[in-house]
Amino acid sequence: MEIFLTVLAAYLIGSIPVGLIFGKLIWKKDLRRFGSRNIGATNAWRILGKKAGLLIFLFDFIKGQLGALLGACIVGTPGAMVLGGFFAIIGHAFPLFIGFKGGKGVATGLGVLSALMPSITAIVFIVWLALTLLTRYVSVASIVAALLAPILAACTKEPAEFFAFALAAAVIIVWRHKDNIIRLKAGRENRF
Repeated sequence: MEIFLTVLAAYLIGSIPVGLIFGKLIWKKDLRRFGSRNIGATNAWRILGKKAGLLIFLFDFIKGQLGALLGACIVGTPGAMVLGGFFAIIGHAFPLFIGFKGGKGVATGLGVLSALMPSITAIVFIVWLALTLLTRYVSVASIVAALLAPILAACTKEPAEFFAFALAAAVIIVWRHKDNIIRLKAGRENRF
């Protein structure tokens, strides 16, 4: 029952469409109607500006942290932390409240990673930032950073549950970027 409560609460927290809420309340814009039509931080930055992008990134990041911390508080095991974090990402990507069409899970996944493996989070974030600045493609940076996380988890001998999370999160994030990959191949991906 405790695991079920963790998973349900984490999914519901992840489902909170922060980008949509802030976009409508503060900037009077529905992000689903502009740019990439995504409610995440990158589209918010492009459409609403830097402050909006950073605010939405922060809250999406916190959703991931809360998911993992719920597992720690309710059940108290590494596996429960992983489940809570994983379902926060699922909620963000497939939110109950807006027809299961959400963000790509990058900021939320980074939040989970920060609760599980802080030192790896720092490396992944630095790589993401460097690639974003060098290539001007957030999608490329996000995909590479997501794939880097399980590699680093394996190299640093993190617990098996944490490695499994990093691998599963990488699969979801890469899959959620499938349209970006197609645009990259065709030379039509938007630069940041």
